[in-house]
Amino acid sequence: MEKELLALIEKNAKRDIKDLAAILQESEFSVWSTLTELEKNKVINGYHTIINWDKANVDRVTAVIDVTCQPERDFGYDRIASMIYAYPEVDTMYLMSGKTEFSVVVEGRTMQDISNFVGSKLAVVEGVTGTSTNFILKQYKKNGVIFADTDEEEDDRIQVSI
Repeated sequence: MEKELLALIEKNAKRDIKDLAAILQESEFSVWSTLTELEKNKVINGYHTIINWDKANVDRVTAVIDVTCQPERDFGYDRIASMIYAYPEVDTMYLMSGKTEFSVVVEGRTMQDISNFVGSKLAVVEGVTGTSTNFILKQYKKNGVIFADTDEEEDDRIQVSI
C-alpha cells in the first residue's frame, strides 16, 4: 500500500484520508498510520503548494547556479554541500554528474540579491572553485504543472505584406 499511497499524494497532497482509504481499499486508520510512519521515517518530507509567482505579483527571482568544487578527503562532497544548503537562499540542491559538481537553485527578491549571495557567501565556501549563475526568465512548467496560459490571446496586430 505504501507505494500506491505515495503515488497518490505526490500528485495531490490535499486528498482527504477518507478518499485515500477508499481508493486504496484500506481503513482510514491504516492510511493515517502509514502516513504518520512515512513522515516519521522521512520518506515524506513535507507537503508543498505549487505557486505561479509571476501571477501573484510578488518580486521574486530564481537562479540555477552551477558550482564546481574539490571533494574533501573522508567527506567527498557532503561537507561542502552541507555548508551550501544551510543558507536560507538555497531552495534546492543536487549533486550532479557532468561538468559541475552541484546544481543549486537559489531564490531572492532581486537579481542583485542573488548576485550578492553568490559573491559574498557561495563563492567563498571553502572547496568551491567556481560558479556559473543562470537566471530563470520565465517558468513554463514545475513538478508536472504547466504554467503557460492555454487560452490563446487574440493577435490584434495588422498584417503587413510587401
